[in-house]
Amino acid sequence: MNQPLQLALSYTELKQNIKWDADGLIPTVVQDAATKDVLMLAYMNEDSLQKSIETGQTWFWSRSRSELWNKGATSGNTQQILSLNYDCDGDTLLALVSPQGPACHTGETTCFYRLLASADQEGLATERSVTESLNQATTPTSNASPQEAAGISEADSRFAVLAELESLIAQRYIERPEGAYTTYLFEKGIDKILKKVGEETAESIIAAKNQDNDELRYEVSDLIYHLLVLLRERNLPLDDIMAELERRHERPRRD
Repeated sequence: MNQPLQLALSYTELKQNIKWDADGLIPTVVQDAATKDVLMLAYMNEDSLQKSIETGQTWFWSRSRSELWNKGATSGNTQQILSLNYDCDGDTLLALVSPQGPACHTGETTCFYRLLASADQEGLATERSVTESLNQATTPTSNASPQEAAGISEADSRFAVLAELESLIAQRYIERPEGAYTTYLFEKGIDKILKKVGEETAESIIAAKNQDNDELRYEVSDLIYHLLVLLRERNLPLDDIMAELERRHERPRRD
């Protein structure tokens, strides 16, 4: 069901703060709220912006057809808007969305799937594969990791695999490739996912009770993976969990 967005500004203030180009358009970047993948770039005019706000789905202005279009109206690959933001100059919009399918007309998850350049030289020759389980890890090919080359801190780099795994799970959720274990879980539904979470929790408890750290590492990795599958099934971004942990950390302590 479509839900209208709650405006932080009046329509008058909104139109005053947004800088439309000579054609009455503003570029709009669409980003997956869960995976943070940039999905596409399109253009809005005043009418499509108003319809996006009223329906809670992305509406754009087609420059080639000179008409309004609702993303996914034909394909079913709609985009539910979670928030709309405008930049410091007021000349670009950012739509954080929950996509119901691939954004690109080619069937790719994002329109930005063609690599032009990379800080990871190995990535130019072969596509980097993301592991299906936290038990598997990649071996660095140089002294500087891709995360370091991109300026990511050591703390962020430690948990980069979680972001990669969350992104892969989101891709599996949309594309459902045959034979993938994640596809199997999503096809079976919430009860199967919850059953696996329960099983991995119990096995982690047993490994800890047995004081077997090797087994505990293995079982906790499985548990984290299945928890990420559960979060994707419930459309709850990992960022929301991290934000909740941060809020708890900032609360006054009683000890």
